[in-house]
Amino acid sequence: MQYARSVRVDILSKEFPPTIYGGAGVHVAELSRVLAPLVDLNIRCFGEPRDPDFHGAQVQAYPVPGELADANAAVQTLGVDLTMIGDIQGADLVHSHTWYANMGGHLSSLMYDIPHVLSAHSLEPLRPWKAEQLGGGYRVSSFAEKTAYEAAAAIIAVSDGMRRDILASYPDVDPQRVRTVHNGIDVSQWDRDENTDVLDEYGIDPTKPSVVFVGRVTRQKGVPYLLRAALQLPPEVQLVLCAGAADTPELGAEVNALIDQLKTEREGVVLIEKMLPRRAVIQILSHATAFACPSVYEPLGIVNLEAMACGAAVVATATGGIPEVVVDGETGRLVPIEQVTDGTGTPLDPQKFVDDFAAALTDVVSDPDRAHRMGQAGRTRAEEHFSWESIAQQTLEVYRSVL
Repeated sequence: MQYARSVRVDILSKEFPPTIYGGAGVHVAELSRVLAPLVDLNIRCFGEPRDPDFHGAQVQAYPVPGELADANAAVQTLGVDLTMIGDIQGADLVHSHTWYANMGGHLSSLMYDIPHVLSAHSLEPLRPWKAEQLGGGYRVSSFAEKTAYEAAAAIIAVSDGMRRDILASYPDVDPQRVRTVHNGIDVSQWDRDENTDVLDEYGIDPTKPSVVFVGRVTRQKGVPYLLRAALQLPPEVQLVLCAGAADTPELGAEVNALIDQLKTEREGVVLIEKMLPRRAVIQILSHATAFACPSVYEPLGIVNLEAMACGAAVVATATGGIPEVVVDGETGRLVPIEQVTDGTGTPLDPQKFVDDFAAALTDVVSDPDRAHRMGQAGRTRAEEHFSWESIAQQTLEVYRSVL
């Protein structure tokens, strides 16, 4: 099903190229690329001005209002949402991504009597550690998300696991309004790179097995568990950490202490403390024996799809939407986890989770030929089940259901 381009859709998102720091930003960019030929698409994002044309879609960015420069981050977010609303007039549908933009979508729906569709990439009730960052702003973000979810015409969950979380977190939401449309991967952009110039630059030995982590250092990514598990890896295995800055000073101090301990007890620890360009990430993933995803909360995990597209076996926590991506024993290994129910995702038995993760990683890196076959199977799965073109059509079906 396709629409004539005369149907106008406004997508609201905090992240948009070139400023992307998480899976939601990747999702918005890729979805916008494939939707642009199908509808009259406007993209409204946060921050500095962008190129106004994105594959035929119109892009406009909105900075934090000057009078809110010193306000709490959550209040700044609502200020940006409010500045977007006037430009949304004339849209047939507004589609928001993450709580940062949800209130902009909700208020636009009220103002102009248009349907508001939102995509759920994470849930504030399942990220209580954000109170460390936002203080009272966490209560503001939780209010904004809850209000938008309960009023939305439709909610798109990026996995069946996320759909279950939405209905558990917001029991007043009608289950009929929540549809699963997976995240995707552009396998033409994520393909193996057998070169080694990036490895040489960062001191990664292509002749030795490696475990690679790529991601932000947040509570949900479970980096401390991986660092503890790495103490149990065979001595010849390299641990490559492509990690952005920690969300909080406390988490940063915890992670740095674990890295220092790891470096004193074993060799082959490579720490890259910056967001790398895509080409560098692809080359590192292409030479990984195993990609590690120790997340304790992950609605789907685009990063796992990126690793699979590059031919890496994936060892990941069996939580959230990850089991819908990684096939245990075929494309990698899933590590079981029993978690507390307070929203933090904390393992009931942290040491058992660490031990199980270490055992799964060791199992994969100890048989490079099998790991390579898992990587090949992962590439095939990414190609066959997670194309953005298919996701665009499913998204249009959701639009059609509310228009």
